[in-house]
Amino acid sequence: MRYRLTLSYCGTRYHGWQRQPNAVSVQEILEKSISQLLRTPVEVIGAGRTDTGVHARYYVAHFDAPELPFPPTHFVYMLNGILPHDVAVLEILPASPTFHARFDALSRTYEYWLSRVKDPFLIDRAMQYTGNLSLEAMQTGAAALLEYEDFAAFCKTGTDVHTTLCHLTESHWIVHDDVWIFRVTADRFLRNMVRALVGTLLDLGREKISLTHFRQIIESKDRGQAGASAPPQGLYLVNVEY
Repeated sequence: MRYRLTLSYCGTRYHGWQRQPNAVSVQEILEKSISQLLRTPVEVIGAGRTDTGVHARYYVAHFDAPELPFPPTHFVYMLNGILPHDVAVLEILPASPTFHARFDALSRTYEYWLSRVKDPFLIDRAMQYTGNLSLEAMQTGAAALLEYEDFAAFCKTGTDVHTTLCHLTESHWIVHDDVWIFRVTADRFLRNMVRALVGTLLDLGREKISLTHFRQIIESKDRGQAGASAPPQGLYLVNVEY
């Protein structure tokens, strides 16, 4: 049978979602825990990779296995009992035999958290930046992204991608007291894309570049023209739609 599971994790201790040969990943931890309960090897397929240090508030995966030996709610309870404290399974449900956590996804939503004050409780949960920033300029830049489809300027170089086209349906900043959150939704994302977007929006907020220059960077399709990638600890995958 095929099962769909939802989970959340804090990525601080992990080298991303995807299994690595010489580093601990969320996928590896989850596969080992499920296999331990089922007493048979299990491969877990995720909705997509997240980089080292990146978090997920809502992540979807699937796996194939014989019928669960316990009701799904009890299986979740037992699984959470052996998973480490920073990985939590939220739900496991039977799925269609053709369901695929990655390829069936219609959109994904990310948030990037920016703390405007020094906050010891957000050290590994947000980028902390207390310098001057123009929220208005960054909001204008975020809105401008919706006018474009080619985001090659924000794609990690050297990656093997067939296209750099992405359809954004949401792009804006949300302010919660001293935390500014960049929220972006698209049908697909390129490697390192959100962190590169945030880094370039910060250049806009610091008035290192103008809105005209920001648009020129997008249209250049050149990663070397865009800003440095924002650090990983502020990035969260928050939703996957099917």
